[in-house]
Formats: sequence, structure tokens, C-alpha cells
Amino acid sequence: MAGRYGDADYGRMTKGGALVGGALFVAGALAEYGLHATGGATETLNTVFLTMEFLGPVIALISVVVFGVVMPLTE
Repeated sequence: MAGRYGDADYGRMTKGGALVGGALFVAGALAEYGLHATGGATETLNTVFLTMEFLGPVIALISVVVFGVVMPLTE
């Protein structure tokens, strides 16, 4: 039976959002560490990778709250 928002698979969306956020964090941290180890980091790249490190956990937490808690409760 389709719910209010169609046939949404909230578990899959929650896991996907958490995975994307975690991957974003890990990619930013590894890239920043790698560029600092080689000495080739510019300020622009530092800003991009630091932003990835901050937004990764934020995206993961928001996706868990929205798709894991709020959306199923509004069905």
C-alpha cells in the first residue's frame, strides 16, 4: 500500500544519505591529508576539502533524522 509520499523506501534513503555523508567526509579528509603530505595544497583546495569534511557529517545526520525519523512519522 502506497503511503502519503508514494512507495518510498525510507530505510534505503536513510542508509544512502548516511553513506554519502560518510564518503564525503572520508574523501575530504584523505584528499586534504594527501595534499598536505606532498606539499601541493593551495588555499582553494584547502577550503574545498575542509568544507567536504564539515558537510559530510551534517548530510549524514540530516538524512538520518529526516528519512529515518520525520518522514516515516508523517505517513
